[in-house]
Amino acid sequence: MLLLVRSAAKGKVLFLPHAVRQMLRPDRAISTAEVRRVIASGEVIEDYPADPRGHSCLLLGRGNSNRPIHVVCAPKEDYLAIITAYLPEAGQWSDDFRARAEK
Repeated sequence: MLLLVRSAAKGKVLFLPHAVRQMLRPDRAISTAEVRRVIASGEVIEDYPADPRGHSCLLLGRGNSNRPIHVVCAPKEDYLAIITAYLPEAGQWSDDFRARAEK
């Protein structure tokens, strides 16, 4: 899946409205450069083959000041759709932000 994501991103990257709203939240302020860094150097931590928007996945990578960032994206034939991007909350994820915390 990671190869598909990176290949799609070589074309163009389309930030969906929800992603833009989440990235622009003052408590997040995630830049497009940070999202591109996650795409280029991050890892797939969840795969969603049955997503109604098309096969998508959750990436984990590092942004400015080494902060963890999650990016949900869907590779398409001509572009990579960025569905959302957010800063994972410590209580909802494992210490390394790779797995959801057990409830």
